[in-house]
Amino acid sequence: MAQDVVRSLIAAVAAAFALAVTPATYAQITFKSPAWNELSPQERQVLAPLAPDWDKLDGQRKQKWRGVAQRYPSMPPDQQQRLQQQMQSWSQLTPEQRRVAREQYKSLKALPPDKKQEVRQKWEEYQSLPPERKRELASRPATGHSMTPMRPPQPPPQSGPTPAGVPAR
Repeated sequence: MAQDVVRSLIAAVAAAFALAVTPATYAQITFKSPAWNELSPQERQVLAPLAPDWDKLDGQRKQKWRGVAQRYPSMPPDQQQRLQQQMQSWSQLTPEQRRVAREQYKSLKALPPDKKQEVRQKWEEYQSLPPERKRELASRPATGHSMTPMRPPQPPPQSGPTPAGVPAR
C-alpha cells in the first residue's frame, strides 16, 4: 500500500515536471474555429454582419462572437439593436481602422479612473449634440490628437541617484 502511494506521488511529480518544461506553444489553449456554415442558424442570423469576414477571424474571436450570439436572445431589444448596429459598423471598417480601434480601446482601458470619467463625460457631451453640430465637427480637419491612437500615460521618471555609468532619465 505504501508503495502504491509512493508510485502515485512519483507519477504526479513526473507529470507536473513534464507540464512545467513543456514549451509555451504546447501549453496554449486552442479554440475551435468553426467555419461559417458550421454555425447554428440562430448564430448565423445574429452574427450576419460578420459573415463576410468570419473565416478570417481567429478561433478566439470566433468563440467570443459565438458567446455573444448565445447571450443575444436574453438581451433587451434596445441592447440587441445596439449590438447589431455595432457589428454592422465594425464590418464596414478596413483592417487598418480596426487595428486603430483596438489600440484606442486598449489605451482607454489603461487610463486611470479619473481620466476614464473625463473621456466618458466628453463622449456624453458629444452624443447630446444635435446632428447638424456633429456633422459640422466631423467635416473639420482633424487636430492631430483626436484621430490618432491614444497612448497610456508614461511612468514618471525615477528619482534618486542613478548607478554609475547609467544616464538619468
